[in-house]
Amino acid sequence: MQNSADSAVFVPHFHWDREWYEPFQVFRHRLVTAVDTVLETAEANPDFRFTVDGQMAAIEDYLEMRPENRDRVVALVTNGQLAIGPWLILLDEFLCSGETIVRNLQMGWAAAADLGGSMPIGYLPDMFGHVAQMPQILARAGIEHAALWRGVPGSVDGHAFRWRAPDGSEVRTEFLFDGYDNGLDVLLVPDQIGRALGEYAEMTAGRWGNDPLLAMAGTDHNAPDPQLAAWLRRASSDERAITIATLDEYIREHVRDEVSAVVTGELRSHVRGNILPGVLSVRLALKQRMAVAERTVDHAERMNALWSRRDDSPFLALAWHKIIESSAHDSVVGSGTDETSDQVEARLAEAAQTARAVRDAALAEPAARVPSDGYLVANPLPFPRTALAEVDVVAPPEGTVLVATADDGSAHPVQLVSQAPTVLADERMGASQLERVLRRIHRRELFGRLIDHYELTPGSLVFHLAEVPSSGPFDLLILRREVAAAAAAHPGEWRVLTLEEARATALVPVDVPASGLTSFRVAPSDSAAARPVAFTPATATTRTLANGLVEVTVAADGTLDVTGADGTVLYGVGRLVDGGDRGDSYNYAPPARDVLVSEPSEVTTELLEDGPLRSRIRVTRVYEWPAALSSERDVRDTRTVPTPVETLVEVRAGEPFVRVSTSFLNQSADHRLRFHVPLPERAARSASAGQFAVTERGLTAEGGWGEYPIPTFPASGFVSAGAANVLLDHATEYELVGDGSELAITLLRAIGSISVNIHPLRDEPAASEIPAPGAQDLGVRVENRFAVVPSATGWQGANAVALAEDFRNDVLVTRGTAPANGQLPPAANGVRVEGADVLVSGVRRVTDADRGAGTEVRLVAMNDTGTAVRVTGAFTEATTVDLLGRPLSTTQAADGLELALGPWEIRTVVVR
Repeated sequence: MQNSADSAVFVPHFHWDREWYEPFQVFRHRLVTAVDTVLETAEANPDFRFTVDGQMAAIEDYLEMRPENRDRVVALVTNGQLAIGPWLILLDEFLCSGETIVRNLQMGWAAAADLGGSMPIGYLPDMFGHVAQMPQILARAGIEHAALWRGVPGSVDGHAFRWRAPDGSEVRTEFLFDGYDNGLDVLLVPDQIGRALGEYAEMTAGRWGNDPLLAMAGTDHNAPDPQLAAWLRRASSDERAITIATLDEYIREHVRDEVSAVVTGELRSHVRGNILPGVLSVRLALKQRMAVAERTVDHAERMNALWSRRDDSPFLALAWHKIIESSAHDSVVGSGTDETSDQVEARLAEAAQTARAVRDAALAEPAARVPSDGYLVANPLPFPRTALAEVDVVAPPEGTVLVATADDGSAHPVQLVSQAPTVLADERMGASQLERVLRRIHRRELFGRLIDHYELTPGSLVFHLAEVPSSGPFDLLILRREVAAAAAAHPGEWRVLTLEEARATALVPVDVPASGLTSFRVAPSDSAAARPVAFTPATATTRTLANGLVEVTVAADGTLDVTGADGTVLYGVGRLVDGGDRGDSYNYAPPARDVLVSEPSEVTTELLEDGPLRSRIRVTRVYEWPAALSSERDVRDTRTVPTPVETLVEVRAGEPFVRVSTSFLNQSADHRLRFHVPLPERAARSASAGQFAVTERGLTAEGGWGEYPIPTFPASGFVSAGAANVLLDHATEYELVGDGSELAITLLRAIGSISVNIHPLRDEPAASEIPAPGAQDLGVRVENRFAVVPSATGWQGANAVALAEDFRNDVLVTRGTAPANGQLPPAANGVRVEGADVLVSGVRRVTDADRGAGTEVRLVAMNDTGTAVRVTGAFTEATTVDLLGRPLSTTQAADGLELALGPWEIRTVVVR
């Protein structure tokens, strides 16, 4: 083995951003040409090797246009010239869920297997930092090596390190310290490759030890020159041997040095490359749509696995594929053009729609056993809970109290929150126009309701509509005959009145089993027939909310003083601070002469609901925000726009947190708005949940290259600092500001360019300076929702893992479809999981060729001590599998499954 002074390995490759400064189909046109060149080059030269960027999307997109070349691809993969996989797409790891990362790897690995096999390297060349649990995800899929560039701390001084996950799993990681294109400069002058390579080897000699130099010969959106192999053969000599290899071959066949450097946890250092943290907060709608799509497909999988006889896996796979496509590191991040972002948003919406169809079809099966005057409730979470269901009911007569009755006879209070109008149409017309009215009727449906009965008298036709008709059959043909005869007998003016039964929106507390089903119906109270359920009500005044667990007082400036269950008080929650942003989609940048706006010019409060199940106050604060930056770009405009910001504050009976929603119509450009939570004491550290871990961070970030290291960090499930815990609806960014005195969560970052050439916090452009006016979100209603949990004992004492799941996952409610007035079916249990700080990231139907159908459950211990877990349900055996679904061990589990999860361990089991 020659050392780095006299040997080098070139890895021909390209990096393919599927969509970015051009939309997907434009880039695909270039991709087809590039892959054509790669195949021709490899077939003409058996020594040529090519690494396809670690993502199968490039191959799938190519073969969709060139299906006739599939066998050529398989042949090159089989003989080792073409390295494909393991990912479906190169994702942004912080802007999707941990489950999405796993599915990405599974789908990429399977797609590569169909074409000859996957490269067993966790290749992550261009992601904007890396999540803490990536080494465990790779290791539990049987992958021993990774290769990456951004985020590696300055403590790594070689070309490799051992990357350790919080659970202790490790992968050997090739550090592409000069980027994934470090070999290109050596190739600029083909006749001078030997000289240039010698200079580069000397310049970087301290990195390589006794291993050969790795030269990554490729860049964005371009195939290598077909003459590359010939150039390198001419440059190779006895003094400096040059080899062409895939990345896998380099790592497995050429490196020999033992790796001593160890890095634990996430990689978000700026010291060797830009990590572009501003992508966490730009184009808010993409982050929200990603969260909705992930949540919807997760619910659909759970409902389909537990409550449906139909296997809708093809639809679920389609939804997942679209989500994973959208997770690409230039897609969900929002760093593309407006048309690219529009396409990503539409793709995520389509994923959610596909999943919603599966979810609703699955629930329709048990709903067929619930009477049509009742409601089915499904719990997507694997622990029992009492949750609020919001349903449409017949409004009771004045003075009558409604109750919700379950199948066991228990009675829950009902809170009416709104009442619908009963007169839907009051029209006058000539007799000859009555036929036009009848054409509105579709069988029995009219105005979205069903005709219960009608009254036909001379000159008058009155329709009575209901959601569930109580009268007998309705015959449209008879109605037509009767109306025609009446019109002929009375040819003058007619009155047509369409009335709906008095309807109201009602809140109902429902006790629903773990992953289970229950049902209820709402009717006037009959105290003799129902057993009332006691509870502590939610109450409200125009400035206070309380439910026995948490209290809120609205201060004069519109901020909130929140008292938690343990007596901890957070004062001034929801202080809004708006400042200028002269940056771009990749990096925030304050103007040199910024103007911060934090005081409202007007504050009003309005009591919306005063319990007993839900209490709400709306706080409206008006701010004078500058309209934009001035032409100088370093000054905010003196023109201001009065902007009302509505904050909906809500407490529910039984919940130990305060729900907060903000909403405003954005009329300002080039600005950043943040929601502040002042802390009772300064906090030196914060923690946030996301991607199978809770990651702790300090007040600073490591810099030293070409990007100012502002300490804005990602969070998905919740963020915690000191006594403040904030539960989140979608991935976002946060920062501890004021030397740890306040937690700031970004609500909006509005900018107008993909990249700017001169950026005060970044030395080099991140891309071309392409306008992105849509990223200003002008004229868009910007909405955010979260929940606040005060706790003196931090996120674990607050039970934040479970509360975040509760907050993000509402119960699913659908009306029954069996004949009305029948008996409610008994509640049904699904899979139940018991254990402290346990996250269940997925429950889905799987099929094994040997064992048949089963239900896969993925569990994560979300703490550093490990936890005992008990899983119960309708199964008798359990098989532990790796993250690619390969069986590891099987145990009998007729009485339930007992598991001991280690700290931060991801465990996947299939129960049958």
